[in-house]
Amino acid sequence: MPDLEFKPIQHNHKEFLARAEKRKGFAEAYDALALEYQIADQMLKARARAGLTQSAVAERMGTTKSAISRLESAGKNAPSITTLKRYAQAVGCELQVHLVPHKAA
Repeated sequence: MPDLEFKPIQHNHKEFLARAEKRKGFAEAYDALALEYQIADQMLKARARAGLTQSAVAERMGTTKSAISRLESAGKNAPSITTLKRYAQAVGCELQVHLVPHKAA
């Protein structure tokens, strides 16, 4: 059986963004993927709260660790609602989707 002990990886997102913002075209690309980054951030936080590794989530979902890695990376793959529901269940959460009206200018 694989080692399913949770081992968090240190990542300072603010430092990462500060370095990345210096690259040409970063702001436009980041803004275009804002929703995807929000979803990925929520997924990572939920998995961390549950104390699970990608391997453990994969086992619970009946998939592979590499598939979970792709799900948690913003921009490359857009998961279906069904997949997000399965992920949420695997990390002990409920998926909720909200449509929020634009604020009047």
